Amino acid sequence: MNVITYPERADWNSLLKRPTLNTESLRETVAEILNRIRTEGDRAVIEYEEKFDKVKLHSLAVTEEEFKEAEKKVSIELKAAIMLAYNNIRTFHSAQKFEGKKVVTLPGVTCWQKAVPIEKVGLYVPGGTAPLFSTVLMLAAPARIAGCGEIVLCSPPDRDGKIHPAILYAAQIAGVSKVFKAGGVQAVGAMAYGTSSVPKVYKIFGPGNQYVTAAKQQVSLRDVAIDMPAGPSEVAVLADETANPVFVASDLLSQAEHGVDSQVILVTTSPEVLEQTRQEVERQLELLPRKAIAMKSLDSSKLILVRSMDEGIAMVNEYAPEHLIVETKDYMDIADKIVNAGSVFLGPYSPESAGDYASGTNHTLPTNGYAKAYSGVSLDSFIRKITFQEVTSEGIATIGPAIEVLAANEYLDAHKNAVSLRLNRKR
Repeated sequence: MNVITYPERADWNSLLKRPTLNTESLRETVAEILNRIRTEGDRAVIEYEEKFDKVKLHSLAVTEEEFKEAEKKVSIELKAAIMLAYNNIRTFHSAQKFEGKKVVTLPGVTCWQKAVPIEKVGLYVPGGTAPLFSTVLMLAAPARIAGCGEIVLCSPPDRDGKIHPAILYAAQIAGVSKVFKAGGVQAVGAMAYGTSSVPKVYKIFGPGNQYVTAAKQQVSLRDVAIDMPAGPSEVAVLADETANPVFVASDLLSQAEHGVDSQVILVTTSPEVLEQTRQEVERQLELLPRKAIAMKSLDSSKLILVRSMDEGIAMVNEYAPEHLIVETKDYMDIADKIVNAGSVFLGPYSPESAGDYASGTNHTLPTNGYAKAYSGVSLDSFIRKITFQEVTSEGIATIGPAIEVLAANEYLDAHKNAVSLRLNRKR
């Protein structure tokens, strides 16, 4: 890991940059795949599955027999853990239900909102180097609570043409309507445009690598809504002298093992914690099965020593991490000062893993600094709010003259006339 000591504020922008691919070639590659999916449908998806996932498929849909086979392969212990996580996720997201109320802005003028579920949603669940069945729960549970009519899920198969059993089991538990064997850009394209097998959806959810993120952004320009531009995973840890270096190192590695393009950062006021964390990362790294992936991620990761906690808070707010862990003596006070983060974990016993799996919060979060403008997935992500208004004869008499003045001064005479006709009828 890269150690940076007391960086100047002017250097923060370059210091906090995320690792990226060549975006020009990335866009071109993604556009080419999407164009083929749009015009050739299933045939192109199947060809790209053979090219990228090294599997020759005859059909994309997961069959009922495959669901039954998958359920048998999931251990009782894992089923119990999935159910615990699912119940916590349901509990947290159920509490977010919108309750609209009618508001009388003036006598005779009543306005209100109604929450309506998105009818068709598509969920992308990565399954390449790690089968993220937890993402199934994070996306399908709130979609179900919201009342989405059709919940479509795509996930890459293995070389035997099978989706990981736990992904299929979680999909059944959480109420997914249909599951298809497709990964990466081709999965995003299939859900955005629709194919003979995969239904076209109205909004696509789910994390992924930079190719998936680019694909979601491209299809969102004209064809479908997306949750957010969520890309490679990242975590920042803000620590003082009371932090436990063993815990801090484990949190950094828990994100580093996600993928080679993930990034992890420690911001601390303590030289001792920095050095001990560095040593502990090296020790724990040797014990990880995904050591090679984590090592690559650590090449672009940083341990940063700052002069004060105020400077550390300012730095993590500037970084706007997907996950932020605050391991300090006064972590609740610091929590009030955090304004840019996807999800925040407070205190020594709140690892980021808790939010990834079972605390109840959602782990589909904005990355790459988008936490400055985007929220993580919530129940609201799966609904639309429609506004209603009822204006009575009394109401139009009250607000009508003002509307006439406003419309006339915008030179929109037809707008003014729509009100004037009603007012004149009352006179």
